[in-house]
Amino acid sequence: MSPPPRPSHQEYALILENIGDAILAIDQQGKIILFNSAAQLYTGLSEKQTVGQSFVQFFQNQEILCYLVQTTLDEGRSISSHETISSRTPNSQPRQVSVTVSPIFSDTEPQQGAVILLHDLTRVRSLEGAGRHADQLAMIETMAAGLAHEIKNPLGGIKGSAQLLQMELAGNIELQEYTQLIVRETTRVNRIIEELLNLSRPRNTQIEPVNISQLLNGIVTLQKNTVIDHGVHFKWQLDPSIPDIPGDRDLLMSLFLNLIKNSCEATADKSIITITTRIDSEYHLSLPGTHPTPMVQISISDQGPGISTAELEKIFTPFYTTKTGGNGLGLSICQKIVTDHEGLLQFSNRPEGGTQVKVSLPLFHNRTNNATDKGK
Repeated sequence: MSPPPRPSHQEYALILENIGDAILAIDQQGKIILFNSAAQLYTGLSEKQTVGQSFVQFFQNQEILCYLVQTTLDEGRSISSHETISSRTPNSQPRQVSVTVSPIFSDTEPQQGAVILLHDLTRVRSLEGAGRHADQLAMIETMAAGLAHEIKNPLGGIKGSAQLLQMELAGNIELQEYTQLIVRETTRVNRIIEELLNLSRPRNTQIEPVNISQLLNGIVTLQKNTVIDHGVHFKWQLDPSIPDIPGDRDLLMSLFLNLIKNSCEATADKSIITITTRIDSEYHLSLPGTHPTPMVQISISDQGPGISTAELEKIFTPFYTTKTGGNGLGLSICQKIVTDHEGLLQFSNRPEGGTQVKVSLPLFHNRTNNATDKGK
């Protein structure tokens, strides 16, 4: 029985181009001979810029990485970093990566170089955080479904009785103040229950093309009037080449209205809120049976006091709030909307001060229609 045919060079190249990890190969003199698509994405450098050039030329500030590569070239053995290292080039954002360097040998010739594999842990940790938040939502959904129906029925009876008593007490202004208080508070509790039910009830997501720039512009037009007295201004950095994205217009309107409103409330007077849209270079959506889908990133940056590390861990927890009078469900609902759109929601502190929230949404609707199926 003859051995199966070996893949061709084109097939090997196709495999390397579709691997999500960055793969670089260098010859024994340290010149780059391979630079796959993920490596270009990680570093912001192109294949044309790098192939044939010295590895050290581009990564000279990465001492640990250069040490691992040189050790493999000198000693001919595989070596991995025991700790996460920060990978950064002048053209890219810092990434937390794990590194493995392996020598290149052939059957007949001595060592011919090394292969460097960079595995992005930034994305893994972000997704782990999103997973924890999803678990919290699942817990609150279960609780909400059970408690809401138990509370709504007696609450309706209390409100109805208070309204009847209010009519009986017509003319007694002092006592009517108490009945008005009862009606007002039962209405507030009912609103909280409805928000809880929004977390637990499946919603038939209506997917349609959404012009994200027009959507954001409409929300800002509404918000301008509420912050004009505080001297807060909006700055746009929108990518006009981004096409319409698939989404539920009403849900996305609710999502960005909540996030922009939060930024307006957090920022100081006479500050600037910056809204940016671009193709996300860090993340893409990969689903079984589909090609990786690029993501559109919408970021909203304010100049407020920022969020402490402890608060960042809790902001998506239902009922956790730092606002006076808030119920702590707004960001939980935002997280659910983003999750239902197969996206990612992240908060971070800006080095120059303030908070940045990033929403990453798929540029194309996956053909399995997962988002719609969730509401059925």
